[in-house]
Amino acid sequence: MLTTSLHLHDHPLALTVFCYLLSCAVVLATDKYALPTRQRRRHTPPYSRRRAFADLMARLPVIALVFAGFFAISWRPLYAAAGTISFFVIFTGISRAKFQFIREPLVFSDIALVADVFKYKSIFYANSLNIVFWLVAFLYVFGASALYMYFEPTLLPAKNRLFWIAVGLLVADLPWLLLFYGPVNRPVSSAVQWLVGKPNAKISTIRFGTFVSVVLHFIIWLGRRREKIVAELSERFLAVVQDLIGHDDEQNKAPLVIVWQSESFIDMRHCGVEDFTLPTIDRLQKIAVQWGRLSTVFEGGYTLRTEFAVLSGLVPDDLHVDASYPYLRASHYTDIVWPTKLKNAGWKTHFIHPYDRTFFLRHKAMPQLGFEKMTMLDSFDHDPARDGTYVSDATLSQKVINAVDEEPHSAGNFIFVASMANHGPWEPGRAGDLTDPVDIYLDILKQSDKALGEFVDHLETLDRPVWLVFYGDHAPLLKSFADPFPDPRTDYFIVPLAQARTGHERPAAAVEEAPWNLLKALLQHAGF
Repeated sequence: MLTTSLHLHDHPLALTVFCYLLSCAVVLATDKYALPTRQRRRHTPPYSRRRAFADLMARLPVIALVFAGFFAISWRPLYAAAGTISFFVIFTGISRAKFQFIREPLVFSDIALVADVFKYKSIFYANSLNIVFWLVAFLYVFGASALYMYFEPTLLPAKNRLFWIAVGLLVADLPWLLLFYGPVNRPVSSAVQWLVGKPNAKISTIRFGTFVSVVLHFIIWLGRRREKIVAELSERFLAVVQDLIGHDDEQNKAPLVIVWQSESFIDMRHCGVEDFTLPTIDRLQKIAVQWGRLSTVFEGGYTLRTEFAVLSGLVPDDLHVDASYPYLRASHYTDIVWPTKLKNAGWKTHFIHPYDRTFFLRHKAMPQLGFEKMTMLDSFDHDPARDGTYVSDATLSQKVINAVDEEPHSAGNFIFVASMANHGPWEPGRAGDLTDPVDIYLDILKQSDKALGEFVDHLETLDRPVWLVFYGDHAPLLKSFADPFPDPRTDYFIVPLAQARTGHERPAAAVEEAPWNLLKALLQHAGF
C-alpha cells in the first residue's frame, strides 16, 4: 500500500485533482442525508437543467476552498480529501441531528451559538457533549491526522518551502477574508442572493447541501444592506405607532403594560391531557379582551425568534436572512421595535429574564431594542443545587412585583418578562418524586399557573390601568409525549386588570393570532 501511495505521488497534480474530484463525489452523495427523504420530497423545488447546473457550480468552489484548507496545512492530497469528506459529513450529520430534534436543518446563525451550546449544555439538551465525546473527537481528528502525516508523503517542494507554505495558506484563506471586504462582498452577496432567492433553510439545504447552504446564507447576511429596508419598515409602522401610543387624559394615571413570555408553555388540555387543570389560565380566558392560539414562529426552541417577533411587530419575511437570529443585527431595528417607540413616547421600559444576560446576546440586544433597564439572572439569589435548574415562576413573579412597585406611576411602564421555569429537560428531581418527563412538565405548569395567579392578584390591587399579555413562546420539546407536537400553536391572552377593567367586559371568542401582532392588538384594545 505504501508503495502504491509513493507511486501515485509521482504525479502530484493528477493526484491532487483526483482527490479533489473524489471529495466532490462523496460530498455530493452524502449531502442529501441532511434531511429525511420525506422532507426532501416535500421541499425540493422544481428543477431545470440551468438551475441544477448553477447549484452545482455554487457548490464546487466551496468544496475546493475546504479542500485547499486541508491541503495548505499538510500538502498531502489524500489527507486533504479525507479531511474535506469528514468536514462535510460532520456538518451533514449535525444538520440531520438538529432536524430530528427541532425540525430545522443547520443554519448559518447556529455557528454563532456554538460557544453557548458548550456553555449551556443542559438548555440545548447537549449533555452528551461530555468527556467521552471530547475523547473520541480528539482521537479521530488528531489520531487520523497523525497517521496521514506519518504515512503519506508531502508534496511540499524542497526548495523555497516557506514561500510555498505562504502561497498555500493564501490560496486557502484569502477568498474567505475577502468576503469581509466591502468592494468584494457587495457584488458577491448580490450574486449569491440572486442564486439563492428567498432565504429558506430547508430548500437551500436540499439545493446546496448543509455547509454550502450555511456559507451562502452567511454571505447574504454579511452583505445585506439593511438601511433602506429598515427605513421603509419605519415608515410603514410610523402611522400605526402614532395612532396607538399616547396617554389617557381622562384617567390621568399612566398605564402599566406587562408582557409575560412563558417559556415552553402550552395548555396540554388542547392535546388530550385529561384530569389536568390550570385555574389561572381559565381565569384569564374569562376576563381577556382577546385570547386564543398563537401561531408561534418556531416549534420546540429558538425563543428569541418569537420574542423578537412580539417586540418588533415584524413578520419574519421582513427580516429576510436576519430572521434566524435577529439579535445579531439588533441595532438595525432600534427605531422600529415597540420598546423604542414606547420609550420615545415617554414610557419606562424594563426587560426581566432570570437567565444569563449574555445568552442570545441579550446583554447587547435589549438596550439596542429600547429597554432602559435589564434585570437578569445575576439579580436573583439563585443556587441551582438549592433552588433547581431554573428560577421558578414564583420567584420571578415576586421580582416583577418588586419592579412594578418601584416604578414611578407618573409615566407609562412597559415591562417584558421572559420566564424560564417550564424549560426542559424535564428530568427526575425537578418535581418531587416524579420521573416521567410528561408528568414533570405538567407539574411545573401547575406551579407556574399558581404563581401567575398570585401575580395577577397583586396587579389587580394597583391604582392604575394595568394590561397583561401572557403567551407561550413555543411548544415544549417533549418527545416522550409527541414527536412532533400534534399542534405546535401555543396560547395567548390580552387581559385588562385593575383600573383598565371597565366592568362591562364580555367573554370573548377565541381568535388565532400571530406573535408580531400581539402588541398592536394590545394597544388597540387599551386605546391609549
